[in-house]
Amino acid sequence: MPSIEAQGLTKRYGGFTALDDASFKFEGSGAIGYLGPNGAGKTTTLKLLTGLARPTAGRGLLNGVDIGRDPKRALWDVGTVIESPEPYPWQTGQRTLEMVAAFRGVPMREARAKIEELASELDLPPLDKKTGALSKGQRQRVVIASSLLSDPGVIILDEPTSGLDPAERIAVRNILVKLKREHLILMSSHLLSEVTEVCDRAIFINHGKILLNETVENIAKRAVDTQVDVEFAVPIHPDQLGSIAELVRSVVALSPTKLRIDYSGHSDARPEILKRCVAVGPVLSYASATLVLEDAYLQLIGGGVAGANHLAED
Repeated sequence: MPSIEAQGLTKRYGGFTALDDASFKFEGSGAIGYLGPNGAGKTTTLKLLTGLARPTAGRGLLNGVDIGRDPKRALWDVGTVIESPEPYPWQTGQRTLEMVAAFRGVPMREARAKIEELASELDLPPLDKKTGALSKGQRQRVVIASSLLSDPGVIILDEPTSGLDPAERIAVRNILVKLKREHLILMSSHLLSEVTEVCDRAIFINHGKILLNETVENIAKRAVDTQVDVEFAVPIHPDQLGSIAELVRSVVALSPTKLRIDYSGHSDARPEILKRCVAVGPVLSYASATLVLEDAYLQLIGGGVAGANHLAED
């Protein structure tokens, strides 16, 4: 069974603590999102887990193997992309992938079949081109493909869609959703929408401290959602929603047909607001103004430990 574990991982640089006593453990299949602002400690954690940096204290284990004691065995069934590595610019994409496959002990016949499969799923650029002639997004997709060649049980990705255009991000997202059914994925990301769509669980970190480790489902239940966007089929002025005045704090026009409603966040208010909006005019859409994880992120980063305690309450 694939597993990722951090036991009190700590990293200090002189008087600066980049990561402070980070602990978590995940087993089996699924996807975990690692969220936090720049400099929060996300990449430091992933480097410590993959042997790219040595911890000041604590240890990381992959599939039960201590990365510090036996890095080769710990990483054998692990695919990683940390800090946007670049392929050799003078090599073709095909040669790059074949070289990685050889390093990972994948038989060439099997490797070429896997390369064809990944070329289709990730919409890879022509693999006979030298990677130096490819765009940043194309090179990034080749790198992601290289991490999946050996079909690893554990996949660790640091901002996997950084530099990709929307179509490229969708291709990567789709393959991650497919892979998480039978693999264990830990991925840092600054795209909350990406984590919402891919991950089953989220870890929030700031200033090197883990603030929350919870399922996305439970975060959704506990986060306070106080704004909804309602889009009508015809132009509607905020004044036309006078019937909901006692239920809301404000109504702001985002466009002639779309309004943002700020309300108390009480669960009974939301359906009642929708009911009264429908009475005013035909409603095309009615949805949260922000992602659930975005609400949780803002509460945590703004509220620190107090925000984490609020979200962790049953």
